[in-house]
Order: sequence, then structure tokens, then C-alpha cells
Amino acid sequence: MPERSHPIAVVAIGGNSLITDKQHQAVHYQWGAVQQTAVHVANMIQNGWTVVVTHGNGPQVGFILRRNELAAHELHTTPMDLIVADTQGSIGYMLQQCLNNEFARRKLYRRAFTIITQVLVDANDPALLKPTKPIGAFLDEAKAREMEKEGWSVVEDAGRGWRRVVGSPEPVEIVEQDAITAAVKQGWIVIAGGGGGIPVVRDPHGSLTGIAAVIDKDRLSALLAANLHADLFVISTGVEKVALNFGKPHQKNLDRITASEARAYLAEGHFAPGSMKPKIEAILRFLDHGGREAIVTDPPNLERALLGQTGTRIVRD
Repeated sequence: MPERSHPIAVVAIGGNSLITDKQHQAVHYQWGAVQQTAVHVANMIQNGWTVVVTHGNGPQVGFILRRNELAAHELHTTPMDLIVADTQGSIGYMLQQCLNNEFARRKLYRRAFTIITQVLVDANDPALLKPTKPIGAFLDEAKAREMEKEGWSVVEDAGRGWRRVVGSPEPVEIVEQDAITAAVKQGWIVIAGGGGGIPVVRDPHGSLTGIAAVIDKDRLSALLAANLHADLFVISTGVEKVALNFGKPHQKNLDRITASEARAYLAEGHFAPGSMKPKIEAILRFLDHGGREAIVTDPPNLERALLGQTGTRIVRD
């Protein structure tokens, strides 16, 4: 495939692109959701973009952890780094198949494939000493204490039950960056960095080892977008627009804001931790490292957002 000069977009898709709600979690429902997401991404590609797709994996990680628990009397459990790798493979397979089917249907000569992605983190990152990232299902206290004895860190979650938590370190380096960059330059549609990447540390001899942690998917996506000098960073999430006073009577949807305005809104506490806050922080990282603009919207409105008809556009000052 010859090198292309198409503009590059990194599109980070959230869990809603795979699982729409708790009543539709089975694999055949996930296929349906991925097919819909693939249509939106393929429309973008048909309009001239070279797209790199990243994705979340929270529900799928929870499913694997639950399978570990149910099968523990017979089978060995799966370490967290392998769980992330497993979900990169399975979700990547679904995305690349659905995208390639869309390309074939449209007679569009583009091809998608998945790169299993390791992400280097600092073994001394303070986040590894204070686990805060919830994973898996809610537990009662007795089960949580049992998990604690097995080496997990557990916390009580706002009266809703107990959950396991792991560290969420900063992504330092994308190990497969050169391969991703080369593929993008050739015009391939790459799916990479699923679930924030497989967290690895490097020993004094240069060898890599996976660790039990979870890297924030949007932070990793911002790093990838900056490394690729992407023209656009898109975070596809569960809302059409970013809002101030979200969910309140005086909610105000945002159409276009600058990086400095976004920082001011962050400082005022408008964006909830674990929800919109990390997305805005990731976008600011991208803009701070040379990016020009980013968009936040939901999957059905992706094309309209690219045309400036909806979504929230955040631009460099």
C-alpha cells in the first residue's frame, strides 16, 4: 500500500461502543455495537481520514476477573497484564473485522489491523503505591476481605459495595510506537493501545515485565496522538457534548472552548473525576504537546461533530 497524505485522527472509543447497557452484555450484543461503531469510523475514513482507534476494556476486564473467580477451584487465575492483552486481542479482532467488512462493502481500499500494545511505566510511580483504579464487580465485605488475603487492594465504594483497586500509573513510552507510526504512514487503519495499553516496567538489563496495573485509556490515547502528530484527537463517549453543571437544571452545553477555558472549568470543578475530568485532562496534554484540536462527542454524532454541527471542540490557545 503506498504512503498516503491523509490527515491523521486518533479516535478513543469508550465502553458504550461495545456494551450499550447492562441488559445487553452478551457477546452477540457486543458484535452489534461494534458494527455500529465501525460504520461511524468508516464514514470518517471514507471522507479522507487515516484513523488510529484506541478503546476501553473495563467491562471485559470485569468479565474475565469473574470467570477467574468461578473457575478458581479448577484453573489458575489470569494476571492483570495478560487480562489487558486478552482484551486487546478480542476487542481488536471485533473492531478490525467489522471495519474491514465495512471497507469491503463500500469497495474502499483500506485495511484495519490490531497491534498488541505494551506501555512502559515507571516502577516507582507513586500511583503504584496507592491503588485507586476500581476493577471488576462489586463485592460484599466478606468477599472483599477474602480478596485482600489473596493480595488484592480493596476499597469501599460510596456505600455501593467493595471493589478491588489497582494502581493507575502514567504512561511513559509506547513500546510499539515505531510499528504504529510506520503503519499509519502507509495508510493502514491501526487499532492500538486498547485498555490504556499493557503496563510494563523495564529492568536494569532492558527486559520488560508486565505488572498488575491499569493505565488510563484517554491518557494513553493523548500520548499516542501527540507521538503521531495527529491532526485531530477524538474522544467518543456517552454524551453528545461536554457540559458545565452536568445534570443540573442550569446545565450548559459547550460547543467550542480553548485550552485555557478548559483549564479554568477544570479548576472550578465542573468535570467529575472518573468521568469527564480525565478526558479533558487528556485533551489538554495533547494540546500542550503540539496538538491543534480535539473533539468530544458520542458515536452516533461523530460525523456531525467533524462538520462542526455538534460535539464539543477544544482548541489550542
